Amino acid sequence: MSGSGPVGVGIIGAGVISETYLENLTTFPDVVVHAVGDLFEDSASRRAAQFGIESSGGVDAVLSHPDVEIVVNLTIPTAHVPIALDAVAAGKHVVSEKPFSLDRESGQRLLAAAADAGVRVGCAPDTFLGAGLQAAFRAIEEGQIGTPLTALTLMQSPGPESWHPNPAFLFQEGAGPLFDIGPYYLTALVQAFGSIARVAASGSTARAQRTIGSGPKAGETFDVTVPSHVGALLQFASGGSGQSIWSFDSALTRHGFVEIAGTEGTLVLPDPNNFDGDLVIHRRGGEGSEVLASTVASSTRGTGVLDLARAIREDRPHRASGELAYHVVDTMVSIAESAESGEFVTIGSTAPSVSPLPADWDPRAATL
Repeated sequence: MSGSGPVGVGIIGAGVISETYLENLTTFPDVVVHAVGDLFEDSASRRAAQFGIESSGGVDAVLSHPDVEIVVNLTIPTAHVPIALDAVAAGKHVVSEKPFSLDRESGQRLLAAAADAGVRVGCAPDTFLGAGLQAAFRAIEEGQIGTPLTALTLMQSPGPESWHPNPAFLFQEGAGPLFDIGPYYLTALVQAFGSIARVAASGSTARAQRTIGSGPKAGETFDVTVPSHVGALLQFASGGSGQSIWSFDSALTRHGFVEIAGTEGTLVLPDPNNFDGDLVIHRRGGEGSEVLASTVASSTRGTGVLDLARAIREDRPHRASGELAYHVVDTMVSIAESAESGEFVTIGSTAPSVSPLPADWDPRAATL
């Protein structure tokens, strides 16, 4: 065991996504949120007041807080590794929003620093811990579709500039549909098939500039510096294969399209960007389809933070680990490299095996 009682948490980054995290984290008895920090201290103060958090200020308000054991890093992608390294240097465990890093080198540096410091690192997405995808993984383990053979995933939309008040970063380094949306789909596929061994890809950019469609910056334009459409072929170490498309270039919106075909049937998974949804199976032999499960989320973003907190106290591996997230980053970097070179790229990393959540797992139970 490591310590006792609820685990202290601090938030760095008081932007839009912090509200969802705090809605969950402040209702989990096994964690206590002690501080909110941001480069813009007024933003941190407002978010802390919204949720009754005792302390707020700059980044150091979290890193120096004596009761914060886990730093939840909700900064923009380019700041994920620098802030995570600062947290590790302060002796804190850290969970970052996705992506884990923007390149292999910084991701490896973060993993090594955490290992040297004896602290843990984790990363979103934790949607694979939701009721929907957990039901899907159990169905696959039970042999509902036989041996998984192939996967097909699709996410397409006109792009987030129509609704996001400050969307420029979503079309620049560390984002685009591949790095912004890809982690949800790739993490889910790794859970179903295991590590990805090699990839091939192509990418394109529809428009060099886009226009903000809502909020105080509506009408302003910004540059697009990464592909806004990416298609990838995936080869898994287990022998299975997959095809994925992530696009911000389509007027026809499709979210959450994930199919896994096996020797005995095809499973349609819930949206990997959500924590619940229906699980549908199509069986071979003309037996038609049926809903295996209609799941309801018991918690959303922040679930991985809670699992880490319990894992620290129970001295066991946590599920949304840095090693898993690094394998997804390694895969995305390889996809980007393949799109540029036109050749298959071999993935150097592997993903750890992740055990399913217990059937009676309850985020709002006091277990520590």
